[in-house]
Amino acid sequence: MPNAQPIDWIVFHALLLVLLALEILLLHKTTPESAPKRSYAATALWILGAASFGAYVYLRLHPQLGQEFLAGYALEESLSIDNLFVFLLLFKSFRIVPDKQRRVLFFGILGAVVMRAGFIVAGVAILEKFNWVTYIFAVVLLVAAVRLVLPEDHEHPKKPKWQEWLEKRQPISLSQDGFTAIENGRRIPTVLTLALIGIAFADFVFALDSIPAVLSITRHTFIAYTSNILAVMGLRSLFFVLTHALGKLRYLHYGLAAVLAFAAAKMLIAPWYEVTPLASLVVIFAILAVTIVVSLLLQRKHPEAPAV
Repeated sequence: MPNAQPIDWIVFHALLLVLLALEILLLHKTTPESAPKRSYAATALWILGAASFGAYVYLRLHPQLGQEFLAGYALEESLSIDNLFVFLLLFKSFRIVPDKQRRVLFFGILGAVVMRAGFIVAGVAILEKFNWVTYIFAVVLLVAAVRLVLPEDHEHPKKPKWQEWLEKRQPISLSQDGFTAIENGRRIPTVLTLALIGIAFADFVFALDSIPAVLSITRHTFIAYTSNILAVMGLRSLFFVLTHALGKLRYLHYGLAAVLAFAAAKMLIAPWYEVTPLASLVVIFAILAVTIVVSLLLQRKHPEAPAV
């Protein structure tokens, strides 16, 4: 497969900047009434941008790489939903008001981009040198799939151990006017800083699952990087879309677990049977479509049923 040229990297990052600027314009100074519509529009913008870049890769680099990009993006976008569940719990735990959540997500996602870029480069290099690591990655994905179907108390989330440790050693301001505040003549971190740390740690944990997942689709560094980063950059707008839809998608985590299990199986059977990127894309969409439809149907039949 052809390697990406410097112009390809430039085009991708230029696209990122354009999409980010348009998202900021869309989400700037939203009201409670306009926020849902603007969040849907911003999410559609990121998906359209990803589809356009997939067409660029298909036409300029190679048709198979275009398919790998779209399959990798679909996989990472679906797995990102699990991140958003945790982000929602973090904001609920720290009582972060909605208009401050965007700021925390913006900086948290920028940090995630840098971290995931390093993970992808390292992951590809490791797999090229030690092919047996594929099986370790597959086990990691299977463990993540099992973890997703285990019941959790989303109504009364436990305070993280790191938060308890930090609060014993450092006063925390309840102010949400910035990441630090001056109290009693001292500058101390606020709850926004705690939320930002929580998001960074959560994304580190999720990256341990999602990077092996995207590497089950492609070993091409450029494709793995671009599909992953585009999915992560769209998280901010997707978060506010899902906050309006999570109550209806009570069984979505089963679909996400199935997607992870599929990625693990794909890695395990690779020596004997290769699942094409197009087939992967179809399977991922089918799993999510079935899960969403089942969630909506059961929600209509049993609107009072608790989430599993």
